[in-house]
Amino acid sequence: MAKITGIGGVFFKSKGDHKALAAWYAKHLGLELAPWGGAALKWSDSAAPDGGATAWHVAAADSQWFSPSDASFMINYRVDDLAALLTQLEKDGVTIVKPLESHENGHFAWILDLEGNKVELWQPLPFEESKGE
Repeated sequence: MAKITGIGGVFFKSKGDHKALAAWYAKHLGLELAPWGGAALKWSDSAAPDGGATAWHVAAADSQWFSPSDASFMINYRVDDLAALLTQLEKDGVTIVKPLESHENGHFAWILDLEGNKVELWQPLPFEESKGE
């Protein structure tokens, strides 16, 4: 049977100025925008020991997971140094919904983008740390 092998792209509609929103992601999260206005994130560029796996999940209709955003989606971005990124985001005045939390599969934090969409930031743990070895 044919099957899904990964996430090929993340696409969402801006509520206002799409160029300003893209520029916000470039400025605050280091997303390198290409001339066509988007970005290509290549797993081969990641030094992560998991090879760049992507999580996929459908939340229940009454889930508050994406709150305070009213969007029906939330994007999780892998980052290389979450603590440093949060320090910079705080200096830049970005709304941090929940500060750094550590879980068995990495470090997480949640912010709001320019249009109020909740964004999850994730720094995966090295394989040995995530398995408790």
